[in-house]
Amino acid sequence: MPLVSPEIFAKQKIAALQDYSLLSWRAVTNIFSRPRYWPDIFTQMDYIGFGSLPIVVLTGFFTGCVLALQSATSLQQFGAVSMTGNLVALSMVKELGPVLTGLMLSGRNASGMASELGSMKVTEQIDAMRALGTDPIRKLVTPRLYATVFMLFFLTIIADVVGIAGGAIVSVGLLGLSPSSYLHNSYRALVYGDVVQGLAKPIFSGFIIATVGCYFGLKTKGGTQGVGRSTTQAVVVSSVFIIIVDFIVSRAMIGIFGR
Repeated sequence: MPLVSPEIFAKQKIAALQDYSLLSWRAVTNIFSRPRYWPDIFTQMDYIGFGSLPIVVLTGFFTGCVLALQSATSLQQFGAVSMTGNLVALSMVKELGPVLTGLMLSGRNASGMASELGSMKVTEQIDAMRALGTDPIRKLVTPRLYATVFMLFFLTIIADVVGIAGGAIVSVGLLGLSPSSYLHNSYRALVYGDVVQGLAKPIFSGFIIATVGCYFGLKTKGGTQGVGRSTTQAVVVSSVFIIIVDFIVSRAMIGIFGR
């Protein structure tokens, strides 16, 4: 990678941020005008949502299992093993469910979007699309954006439910807790603010995954090596953004709901 002056580096990053912002704005506003490519949106929902379901279920289930084991080990020192359901439910719904689901989809779908659009870019398919009068952002980016946000919302709910169920299996089977006590404590631990916080994060995560993946895909250059670089950058940048936005949303929700 050639060395550049700090001034040129800053200009490049500002220009990249500007391009990313314009791409995101156009992708969001395209849904409010015609033409709308609904078949592409449903196709992306199938690929992003149902295609990611196995890995989301596995991640959520074993995260809940580990949470129950670790929580019980710590709570045992205070004689409060019965509170395991509270910790598992709060951790899954408020933090681990949304974040881990977002990171799983980032590794699977942000890389897929970047590689797919990057391949189209280096083979000049996107230029041909423009020559035929089709807007690449409306055709390629907007369906992926809305499909990712919509499906990630429901995938996060599935991850939360499966994670709490995994914690219940460990708590009842290995720790000897009562099923009714575990489920009651899990339900009692959650309040309205916790659910809102947990369901707000996948909206931001889905937006980041789709826009970052498509941005790096459309900016690909340099042949097949460029496709590989774009794929790597899309996964790294989207994962970092998801973690940063998670902190910001958590802080905002704590300020609003007080917990």
